[in-house]
Amino acid sequence: MPTGTYPYDGPFDLALTLAPLRRGAGDPTLRLGRGQAWRATRTADGPATVALVQASDHVRAEAWGPGAELALEGVPPLLGLGQVPPPVGDHHPLVHELERRFRAVRPTRSGAVLEALVPAILEQKVTGDEARRAWRTLIATHGEPAPGPPTFRLRLPPNPRVLASLPYYAYHPFGVEQRRAELIRRVASRADWFEAITDLPIEAAHARLTSVPGIGPWTAAEVAVRTLGDPDAVSVGDFHLPNLVTWALAREPRGTDARMLELLEPWRGERARVVRLLELSGIQAPRYGPRLAPRRIENT
Repeated sequence: MPTGTYPYDGPFDLALTLAPLRRGAGDPTLRLGRGQAWRATRTADGPATVALVQASDHVRAEAWGPGAELALEGVPPLLGLGQVPPPVGDHHPLVHELERRFRAVRPTRSGAVLEALVPAILEQKVTGDEARRAWRTLIATHGEPAPGPPTFRLRLPPNPRVLASLPYYAYHPFGVEQRRAELIRRVASRADWFEAITDLPIEAAHARLTSVPGIGPWTAAEVAVRTLGDPDAVSVGDFHLPNLVTWALAREPRGTDARMLELLEPWRGERARVVRLLELSGIQAPRYGPRLAPRRIENT
């Protein structure tokens, strides 16, 4: 059983750092506790499970499975342990205070593209509850038990070969219509091509992602933040994010993408980090009118 010890400097919060990788509290690929985390992933060498325990100045990791060694090599970027992030800049008192309050949160870089891309596709134009339910049931049906102790209760994301082989209508029981199902099948059939974006410069990685019909700026940003640790990616086209940004920074209850980008411009280069701070703040824009309703998929 390979193990590793990874020192860090400065404040660090293991659970909050890894939280963006978890798709809801019931995500069976990632479990978080106080100072502990358990993650199931697929590597180039095969499946792996990593157990992480935070101490005062280091993280202790144990790994299981054929991909254990590669998974351990990925721990420092996964946890953002390479360096303390630079200050985002004193451009707004709220952001300045949030940075002070959440200084222990590091940007994560998982390096697992499909494990971010498939859930992001599931989240396109549906409610968060629908997307999280689709991810959980897809894993329950087509995933596998993760390596390591069964007490971890982890499952691996479905193998891309399995996702590519399913006909589009096999996704309907998970609440996924033909458009998103076909897109998942398409990206899964080119899994190696997508996984290779981790070796590209950030701009080239975004260009490769958005060159595929059905993957727009929103999906590319959601992947880049989690997989590449992109500190500047902004999820343009999000249903809630413009309202959060405009309300938090300008007390405007409703915002557009253009207004959101205008307000975030002083932090260009670190905009993803600012968005993360605003999300952690718990601030919510006032709600008006009906919320987005869940849909029922009937062979569409």
